[in-house]
Amino acid sequence: MNENNNIPNQKHPLQGAGGALVILGAGESGVGAAYLAQQQGYDVFVSDFGTIADKYKKQLEDWNISFEEKQHTEDFILNAVEVIKSPGIPDKAPIIKKLKEKGISVISEIEFAGRYCSAKIIGITGSNGKTTTSSLTYHILKNGGLNVGLAGNIGKSFAYQVATEKFDLYVLELSSFMLDDMFKFKVDIAVLLNITPDHLDRYDYKLENYAASKFRVAQNQTAADYFIYCADDPETIKGMANRKFNAQLLPFTIETKIEPGAYLENDNIVINTTQEHFTMSIQELALQGKHNIYNSMASGIVARVLELREGTIKESMGNFKAIEHRLEFVANISGIRFINDSKATNVNSTWYALESMSGGVVLILGGVDKGNDYGMLKDLVKSKVKSIVCLGKDNKRIHDAFEDDVHVIVNTFSAQEAAQVAFHLAEKGDTVLLSPACASFDLFKNYEDRGDQFKAAVKEL
Repeated sequence: MNENNNIPNQKHPLQGAGGALVILGAGESGVGAAYLAQQQGYDVFVSDFGTIADKYKKQLEDWNISFEEKQHTEDFILNAVEVIKSPGIPDKAPIIKKLKEKGISVISEIEFAGRYCSAKIIGITGSNGKTTTSSLTYHILKNGGLNVGLAGNIGKSFAYQVATEKFDLYVLELSSFMLDDMFKFKVDIAVLLNITPDHLDRYDYKLENYAASKFRVAQNQTAADYFIYCADDPETIKGMANRKFNAQLLPFTIETKIEPGAYLENDNIVINTTQEHFTMSIQELALQGKHNIYNSMASGIVARVLELREGTIKESMGNFKAIEHRLEFVANISGIRFINDSKATNVNSTWYALESMSGGVVLILGGVDKGNDYGMLKDLVKSKVKSIVCLGKDNKRIHDAFEDDVHVIVNTFSAQEAAQVAFHLAEKGDTVLLSPACASFDLFKNYEDRGDQFKAAVKEL
């Protein structure tokens, strides 16, 4: 070890039998996995190629767990008994390639934590709506008196909660990156909301590769389990055609009547599982907009499968508070509404946001483009968007896509500048919508940082 490795204890991480359990990436997922692994008696070593955030560094030091940052010491890593990798590290990273060449098992934090968890698992995935649906499902189940945890791509890591809590069931928000490194893990109730192009840079720019990752949510399911899916989503239906499902299938749709499952009838959500019909007017839902009808249906089916009372489900769906950075109302200034949808990191999310607007939109777009096809936005931009404010280092593809559809496209390079320019372009009755359709890493730490800076800028107007 050199002196820059910040190893808090002097024990060589590879002392003992064979090697250490190595964790690559020291974010929420990695640090939680390290804690659980230590609790289970493993010799643990954490390695992060970047800088470890202070709060995570302090946790590792407090727990006396060996770690390094700003490098990967291959002598240690390539002697691991097993490797848990952060979802953000792609398979094409040199260290992952070397591990796989050596035949060393590389798994996700979810896979590892699942070995020590006997709780029932509700796994929710999809290109859009994962966080909202996971949060709503958790809200309903908690209000129903169930002893439930919320983890995955949201909140405290699953591994840390397995180490410190005793929940009877978990709602897990599962990204495609997490699913890629899950092999034996089984989801009791799987939810697939939709499949639209996203993260294609990680999947050789092939939608079918990305879709295959999403369908991993249903792997290992048995006839006692449930697979809940959107019957209106073409890519989901296409992907299901050549796959076998052992679980009981429960679709949801707003286009036709379907049983068992959920459908829309006279502006009422109707859910029919094995119990009597559940009915609720869409006007009573806390979350409005077409996409949220789908999200509410998926959550409602989960609740009915778990036999929650109709009154509890209705009350919870009616009083749920929208999550931060997802179509979040920020302020009304001079008759102009400001909406923070920073969590919209792909084109489809932005499509849903625009679809829920009535018109007169000043749209703030841009960031790190992940191979976006802006074509699906063109009709909505033509009908609802007055002007576009670009927020990113490279905005050429946005200009190329929309220069014939709006009168004004302006480049900005900070959240403050974007908010100010948008405010000047908008008129009373308009909406300034931050819904970037891109990742945030060119100018911001993450989408939360982008949303927080936008909200702070709006409050300064």
